[in-house]
Amino acid sequence: MIDRPTLLLAQLLITLMMALSMSGIMSLIALGPTAEWLRIWPRQFIIAWPIAFVLTLFVSRLGFYLAHRLRKLSAR
Repeated sequence: MIDRPTLLLAQLLITLMMALSMSGIMSLIALGPTAEWLRIWPRQFIIAWPIAFVLTLFVSRLGFYLAHRLRKLSAR
């Protein structure tokens, strides 16, 4: 298993990248490629990143559990 400090750092980096890309993509879909989109995107990212990080603290355990279960089932 991965040590806790490495896991937390990975969660920080993964959620940063996901929040940046998803907030950009979703706001681009909603607003189109405009100056308004470029103005709003950074704020959406700043809101999305902490939410994504907190959610991963809870959801990652479930994800790892399910992944291990699926691997065991596929090995049969």
